[in-house]
Amino acid sequence: MFQIVTDSCCDIPYQLLEAHKIAFIPMIVEIDGQEYYDDLGKTFDYEKFLQNLRDKQQPSTSQINVGRYIEFFKPYCEKKEPILYLCFTSGMSGSYNSALQAVSILKEDYPEVEITVVDTLNASIGEGVLVLGAAKQQAAGSDLAQVQQWVEDHKLKVQSWVTVDDLSHLYRGGRLSRSQAAMGGLLNIKPIIHVDHKGTLQNVGKVRGRNKALQKIVDESLANLTSTQEQLVYVAYSEDREAAEKVLAMMKEKIDVTESAIYPLGPTIASHTGLGCVAIFTFGKERTD
Repeated sequence: MFQIVTDSCCDIPYQLLEAHKIAFIPMIVEIDGQEYYDDLGKTFDYEKFLQNLRDKQQPSTSQINVGRYIEFFKPYCEKKEPILYLCFTSGMSGSYNSALQAVSILKEDYPEVEITVVDTLNASIGEGVLVLGAAKQQAAGSDLAQVQQWVEDHKLKVQSWVTVDDLSHLYRGGRLSRSQAAMGGLLNIKPIIHVDHKGTLQNVGKVRGRNKALQKIVDESLANLTSTQEQLVYVAYSEDREAAEKVLAMMKEKIDVTESAIYPLGPTIASHTGLGCVAIFTFGKERTD
């Protein structure tokens, strides 16, 4: 048997991870000088976090460092239990490299223990659907190598289409210039964002108005499917659940959806997107250059 591990950037509620026996390591969110663990709703006060965003506070996040990975992985090493760690994309964080360094250090004391680290090249529920899919593969009897291969085969087939309502967070995160954010706000311009083949966020378009932005991410999600039958559709949002429900309904009008869910964006991701972000996640065409 082996342990599937992920991090809280997967944005899957902790109860669901526990039900699938998936362990996770929390990211850290700093608000007004105080550090909090993003533990997927276990103790984190999400409503207070949303209020912080409404009050125009700017939370910050930090990657998981080598020491925290060593502390987290070590109990599995002591039990000689193999680990498959599905990590937040290296295109948005240095956590993946920290995990590799931690494994290298642990191997000095536990050379016989198998610790496999996979860069999912995805974020939020894009990472989450891979984690849940891996757990299903494990439950069906696949071994660690087979589950790892399933993730490698599917990670670039995850399509992530995102729109952001509050441009100030993209400006603070370096995605937009001050003038672009100011002009976009005045003209009611909403960016359309996609996770590319390197696992990085790319601004790939812009439209005027919220409804057009929601329609655009639906259209792009549909255009990048390989089939309209038996589709998985997950939606993530920050504060605006009504918009999330709307885009899921729009998807269901066009395709056969056999698995779907709506989850709030976790605080690590929402710290960088702000309020009003909506994202659609499906399996579809493979992302390429």
